[in-house]
Amino acid sequence: MSLNLLTNCKQLDKDFLYENKVYLCNLKKIQMEAIRNIAIIAHVDHGKTTLVDKIMYHCHLFRDNQNTGDLILDNNDLERERGITITSKNVSVVYKGTKINIIDTPGHADFGGEVERVLNMADGVCLLVDAFEGPMPQTRFVLQKAIDLGLKPCVVINKVDKENCTPEEVHEKVFDLMYELGAEEWQLDFPTVYGSAKNNWMSDDFNVITENIEPLLDMVLTHVPAPKVSEGTPQMLITSLDFSSFTGRIAIGRLERGVLKEGMPISLVKRDGKITKSRIKELHTFEGLGRKKVQEVIAGDICAIIGVEGFEIGDTIACFENPEALQTIAIDEPTMSMLFTINDSPFFGKEGKFVTSRHIRDRLTKELEKNLAMKLGETDSADKFMVFGRGVLHLSVLIETMRREGYELQIGQPQVIIKEIEGKKCEPIEELTIDLPDSLSGRAVEFVSIRKGEMLSMEGKGERMIVKFNIPSRGIIGLRNQLLTATAGEAIMSHRFIGYQPYKGDIPGRNNGSLISMENGKAIPYSIDKLQDRGKFFVDPNEDVYEGQVIGENSRSDDMCVNVTKMKKQSNVRSSGNDEKARIIPPIKFSLEEALEYIQKDEYVEVTPKCIRLRKIYLTETDRKRFKI
Repeated sequence: MSLNLLTNCKQLDKDFLYENKVYLCNLKKIQMEAIRNIAIIAHVDHGKTTLVDKIMYHCHLFRDNQNTGDLILDNNDLERERGITITSKNVSVVYKGTKINIIDTPGHADFGGEVERVLNMADGVCLLVDAFEGPMPQTRFVLQKAIDLGLKPCVVINKVDKENCTPEEVHEKVFDLMYELGAEEWQLDFPTVYGSAKNNWMSDDFNVITENIEPLLDMVLTHVPAPKVSEGTPQMLITSLDFSSFTGRIAIGRLERGVLKEGMPISLVKRDGKITKSRIKELHTFEGLGRKKVQEVIAGDICAIIGVEGFEIGDTIACFENPEALQTIAIDEPTMSMLFTINDSPFFGKEGKFVTSRHIRDRLTKELEKNLAMKLGETDSADKFMVFGRGVLHLSVLIETMRREGYELQIGQPQVIIKEIEGKKCEPIEELTIDLPDSLSGRAVEFVSIRKGEMLSMEGKGERMIVKFNIPSRGIIGLRNQLLTATAGEAIMSHRFIGYQPYKGDIPGRNNGSLISMENGKAIPYSIDKLQDRGKFFVDPNEDVYEGQVIGENSRSDDMCVNVTKMKKQSNVRSSGNDEKARIIPPIKFSLEEALEYIQKDEYVEVTPKCIRLRKIYLTETDRKRFKI
């Protein structure tokens, strides 16, 4: 009797455990079904960050009386000043009981590395396209990456309230672009909504203006698939990292399968296959703009892990006993290099805190951890570092960040990376798109042709003309300044890397030489006034200058040494007409990118927390003649 009772109890326990396991599996499935991971991708300034703002407001992420301003995710000073997104960011909202993890991405081709790494966390993409401009170079770049990863695209045709916009034509162009990029049939069957993120409405028909952006969120819930999760041990690819002064480095990624729990032992599988053992101290999921501490994370959700040391982007967090690595992140190669060196000018150490080569090396090594598209190369000198990146903007953002952190350094002229392919010298070629007034299009064609560019197409849109070229990357350096001057600031330029092609030959550089200071001292207004016929100046009156500093642009093609520290000769004899008032033209002030594009190969840009100066590599005239570059 007692034996039968014991057997029955064991069977009941087994049934209960089985039912409980099935219930937990179903619960996890329901939880996974209630998650959507989506990346918002587009060309620069097509409205990604504005759209994310409106989604956050619609999902009541803030109190009604809370003033958060615009472009909430662009919280970096540099992003605010430039009006662009530089680093990708995560935000989470809840809509109709479903958690939507949204990843905002940059729009510039120079920050393409950010887009490539974060697309691994998404199950679908929201492709924003301007209803007037249509698909632009960066639209093609980001869409290519999304299609290659097998993500489901949802198209949002934004800014339909613009004059002369053509939403239907743009929809056709997006379809043609996807077909051209090799999209599969299920990707070509994409849903579309039209609207204006700025005016807070989206609709299935651009002629019908709605009151909110619900059609967009409904499209995401309907068409973006829930995370695909396979059975097995935990696996998470680290696609981003953060840092806290309290807890150290934080690994961020999407859990592909299994469950992660607080205090759980794990294996860290490096890119090269090495395995180190570690333990999770804390787990966080994304909630709103912040993070929320949790006890466990289920597969499909994006989470942040604290306590794991020595990881890099592209590593895998896996099971403690049977670790299995995920495929690491593939990033396109850099196309441009710049020489970073210590500041050895006479003003060295006056404005910055970090001035030695050790400081610069440590900072560049730290940047490599999170900036996947950047590479660091050694030179024959301990004070010089070769930094490789995607373009002038990509590297100038790093330099500007270092400058604000208190670093002093000098930068050489940007150089493109030349490769030898099948015995031929090859260089990077880019597709350049210039949007400018119709009456000035001839100037653009002239400038680009001089720089070995080949025109592909010319399309009129209202009073503006959109001209497309293939041009060597070398030709783009310094082109923006010339175009803006020739078009009174109306030209809009964008470009994307296509590939390597045979070397196109020499490209003419700057036509004008430099005005170089002969002496150390202050720039005297009297001297500047007398020298204004010689060219344009870059320095203010009474600004400190040193020998070898480039203080202006010569009106002729050769360099000229001038003495701006010379004072007016004092005498006790008065004569009429000699004491004329000095009329000084305001100096030209360069931004960091303009300065990098302006310099010649025998010049450096000196960057300090307070100033951007141009100088010759060899400061004295005798050295410049002896070591002519």
